[in-house]
Amino acid sequence: MDEQLYENTEPVEKVILVGVDTEDNENIEESIDELEELASTAGAVTLDRVIQKRENIHPSAYLGKGKIEELKNRIIETGATGIICDDELSPAQMRNLEKMLECKVMDRTMLILDIFAQRAKSKEGKIQVELAQLRYRLSRLAGVGTALSRLGGGIGTRGPGEKKLETDRRHIRNRISQLKAELEEIETHRELIRTRRKKVGTPLVAIVGYTNAGKSTLLNTLSNADVLAEDKLFATLDPTTRSIILPGGSEVLITDTVGFIRKLPHHLIKAFRSTLEEAQYADILLHVVDGTSQSIESHMKTVYETLEKLNALGKPILTLFNKMDVIVSSHLPLDPKAEKTFKVSARTSEGLNEVLQEIEKILKANRKTLKALIPYSDMGMLQLIRGQGEKNLEEYREEGIYIEANVNEEVYRKLKKYIVE
Repeated sequence: MDEQLYENTEPVEKVILVGVDTEDNENIEESIDELEELASTAGAVTLDRVIQKRENIHPSAYLGKGKIEELKNRIIETGATGIICDDELSPAQMRNLEKMLECKVMDRTMLILDIFAQRAKSKEGKIQVELAQLRYRLSRLAGVGTALSRLGGGIGTRGPGEKKLETDRRHIRNRISQLKAELEEIETHRELIRTRRKKVGTPLVAIVGYTNAGKSTLLNTLSNADVLAEDKLFATLDPTTRSIILPGGSEVLITDTVGFIRKLPHHLIKAFRSTLEEAQYADILLHVVDGTSQSIESHMKTVYETLEKLNALGKPILTLFNKMDVIVSSHLPLDPKAEKTFKVSARTSEGLNEVLQEIEKILKANRKTLKALIPYSDMGMLQLIRGQGEKNLEEYREEGIYIEANVNEEVYRKLKKYIVE
């Protein structure tokens, strides 16, 4: 009974969302809608939203003086405990807003970091989140004062970085160095896995897309995995890789990646680069798009901008307009960057067989025809063909196994000495 009394005692954040509508800030209402969804994911309740139309964001206070007075009145009227700004605030902007509004001030970056702190499960994910949190806080140490000593809990105080709030700059830098060393060890291990995978020749397909587009559901359906799939932003943070068999019998690895989002903070792109690089090393990208979204074009633009930052473009892309089991508009945008587009439902498997066939077709186009006679003493070589290639003929002869198959460059090179005319 006593345990129940102490459960869920963390105060619920009641917030007002704040944004600035400038010429550079496209679709401000959509951005604020997304901010509200992020706030909900972090456990906050949105009471109101305030948007100011300005030529530029105010350099020292984010908002103009008149709008700040209006916002202060709204905070008192609604009983809000804080505000969340739709952009990343500078230390001066955050300090000045807190002083003028006399309430907790958060920004989009703090909100996303908080969600990531809740979602990270693996050792690597936790290290990456803490590293991003510390870098964010280090840049705000100078002159922030009491902002780093909030004792009220809630957004911005969760996660591995919590215990570091009272440390000085030197201790934070030492912790960052320690985390970077740990991350380098993990990245070295990841690189060994990539090298081993390349030697074996198993093709890699990476699932990319805007957050909550259905990437984890797609991975679960294709591979019978058990990855958490919720109707929430950043429901899964740690990437998962699974093996699947294509219709022709060849094997590919398919991996999920962290969902992209507009205004993805630089701290996160930098911290999660090793995870996001799976898209860079992939042979094919599956770009999953939420077909029910009202912001399809802007979501697709964000995904491609992020892929460009990661140098992950320049390879075959298949765009999957997902959630077709839900009634949506028949009009879907063109995707000139994609080899082909599909209407699918990751939940019901509708259209996925055609996607797998197209993956096989793309891989086959990059393969060579192999005719080889493999001695019985080297039968292990057959596994390379059976797993990574497309077998057309297999005959057991006196001197060995004669095989005709379509294989990738790596397998072709390994079996070159067995090739027969």
